[in-house]
Amino acid sequence: MHLVNGDSLKEIIVVGDRVLVKPKELSSKTNSGLFLPPGVKEKEKVRSGYIMKAGPGYPIPFASEDDQPWKEASEKTKYVPLQAKEGDLAIYLQSGSYEIEYEGEKYVIVPQSSILLLEREGGY
Repeated sequence: MHLVNGDSLKEIIVVGDRVLVKPKELSSKTNSGLFLPPGVKEKEKVRSGYIMKAGPGYPIPFASEDDQPWKEASEKTKYVPLQAKEGDLAIYLQSGSYEIEYEGEKYVIVPQSSILLLEREGGY
């Protein structure tokens, strides 16, 4: 699910084990119909939103190849990929996230360790 024009996020590169989340709009009413004052919902410990971009994952340190001088040095870093993918609905801990604003839109940067649950269309 794309909530924002994808072209506006092309220049963003998410680093490491982090994901860029577009938070879901918070309701200003309770289930029983009472209106909440501003700031109450923002203090919740668990939030949800859609993943707009995901980082490459956890970097794997590569072994030194000093013992084989004839081999070409390969500086390409390898990563353990993240479970989170673009378009997933993520339920995450607010305390581990960082709010940012990019081109007038509010986003949250969340490390994978703060994500509690992912909902993905089509299953796995």
